[in-house]
Amino acid sequence: MFKKDMYVFRGGKSAAKLKDDVKVMAAFANKILNGEKTGSADEEGFFPRGIRAQVWLESGKTGAQRGVEMLIKKLNGIPFETELPIPALDRVPVAAPIADLSKANIAMVTTGGIVPVNNPDRIQSASATRWGRYDISNVDRLESGVYKTIHAGFDPAAADADPNVIMPIDAMKIYLKEGKFGKLHDYFYSTVGTGTTQAEAARMAKEIIEKLKEDKVDGVIMTST
Repeated sequence: MFKKDMYVFRGGKSAAKLKDDVKVMAAFANKILNGEKTGSADEEGFFPRGIRAQVWLESGKTGAQRGVEMLIKKLNGIPFETELPIPALDRVPVAAPIADLSKANIAMVTTGGIVPVNNPDRIQSASATRWGRYDISNVDRLESGVYKTIHAGFDPAAADADPNVIMPIDAMKIYLKEGKFGKLHDYFYSTVGTGTTQAEAARMAKEIIEKLKEDKVDGVIMTST
């Protein structure tokens, strides 16, 4: 999470490896202190930081030559190492469109941190690992003093004064009465996005999706800040 701000080294899988890990880190630290040239992330053992530095290769080969060599290796199934690694992203397939919105059960989900004022699920204000599920079956709007935001990434004044600016239950209830969709799910789901890791966000999403599937929700409106 903080690899762009500091060097984070790849350690062993148990405390027994700590002695060797410390040696690697100390050797790298000494290079910096002595003004010595440091190697790449793979050479030194830390996580890539997304910082590219210009270097002159001893081979003297141009970028064009190296590119052609890599292409030839790729075409022949020979292992090669790219000079510009692209981080793997978790691609989520686009969902099929809702066939009939007038009959659809729509749920509201937010990363804007809207919760009851006592924050019963103790959702963190940043780097969240928890989420909450709150009943709105008999609520026409979220009232100030009953709901608030616990999000630490923006000024909460507007959201605390009117939680509907983040979680627009008021507008959704009006649309429901106008017949724009079939049903508003009885619960809304909330967590905080600021500082939350991709891994935690994916885990929470999967947990929330299981609940939505159980309640036969057809579509989700995701609101943020």
